[in-house]
Amino acid sequence: MADFEDIRPYNDDEVRPILERLLVDKELLDTVAKLKLPTISRFAAPALRPLVRKRLAGEMAHIQTVADFQALVEKYMAKSLKTTVDHLSFSGLDKLNADESYLFISNHRDIAMDPAFVNWGLYHNGFSTLRIAIGDNLLSKPFASDIMRLNKSFIVRRGLSSRREKLQAAKKLSSYIHHSVVNDKENVWIAQREGRAKDGLDQTNPALINMLAISKPKTQTFAEFIREARIVPVSISYAYDACDMEKARELHQKSVHGSYTKDEHEDVQSIARGITGYKEAVHVSFGTPLTEEYENVDEVAVAIDQQIEEKYVLHPSNGFAYELLEKKTPTIAVSEAGIDFSSRGWDQERSKFKERIATCNEAVKKVLLTGYANPVYRRLGEK
Repeated sequence: MADFEDIRPYNDDEVRPILERLLVDKELLDTVAKLKLPTISRFAAPALRPLVRKRLAGEMAHIQTVADFQALVEKYMAKSLKTTVDHLSFSGLDKLNADESYLFISNHRDIAMDPAFVNWGLYHNGFSTLRIAIGDNLLSKPFASDIMRLNKSFIVRRGLSSRREKLQAAKKLSSYIHHSVVNDKENVWIAQREGRAKDGLDQTNPALINMLAISKPKTQTFAEFIREARIVPVSISYAYDACDMEKARELHQKSVHGSYTKDEHEDVQSIARGITGYKEAVHVSFGTPLTEEYENVDEVAVAIDQQIEEKYVLHPSNGFAYELLEKKTPTIAVSEAGIDFSSRGWDQERSKFKERIATCNEAVKKVLLTGYANPVYRRLGEK
């Protein structure tokens, strides 16, 4: 594992030293203070550091291993789910083997919560937790990198300038992912593309498959390598996207001005909003391993897309958006139960959806509605 020192997650013997370092990190202590006491911390963050440090030290006193740390994360996520998700469901895990390792490739709607929900489903169904791919653009603060690597995240190097650097980073990443699944027998998660699908249309970037295949030995055929990688597509759907307004504004600005410039801490704000924002219902559908005789990266990307689209669960919110745009009711099934959308009135749910989008200005609202409606258009073969 020496070749992967700069990107791998932390090991058990590193946990305590990293935690001790975090407990004296002023930026982390100030960040926690802002989250817990936003009004007071604005004026007295340094004065709150001893209090925050004592509280964190107490919560982390028993943590000695990565599993201990993840148990603490699970506790906080359970608390968050009580206020942000009314209904969480999973499907497809009964067709996978908890004693095997897989490379889970999912659609990408939320920076932090996509892998978190996949991990939650695995953890609570007897599977080992994930090693999670995360871009270094999200780790601008050293404490953020430490926390993510304690939670079994590994780093995807982005923003490299030279072609040589990019190729070296891709080879290392490919080798690490393959080593994790095949040699370490660890489950791995990576998104089907860099950046979230802000328009509600999921599509695998063939460049991702190309990166994975860089580490293929010459003695293996491409199809053999893909089978050995044990790729399992995963389809995640949210009734409400916690970052829907922000995504719509970005897409609108791009359409009007031709470009969009992120604020310095926009990704961090998106992570926080994705974690704390209301989602109503979430469904995570696990597919089946890719085992066909694939000849090239495009065929693999298409196979992933087919499973993600086929297993994507529509929600009433998707139907409401389609209705508002098309002035007609779509013939679709919604929720994991496959309810005929046209068979119910949905009056209360429809009012809730309209209330949610009421504050959006008209130009941006159409973009927002299209993002919710696009999975319906695709299901109906209209896009």
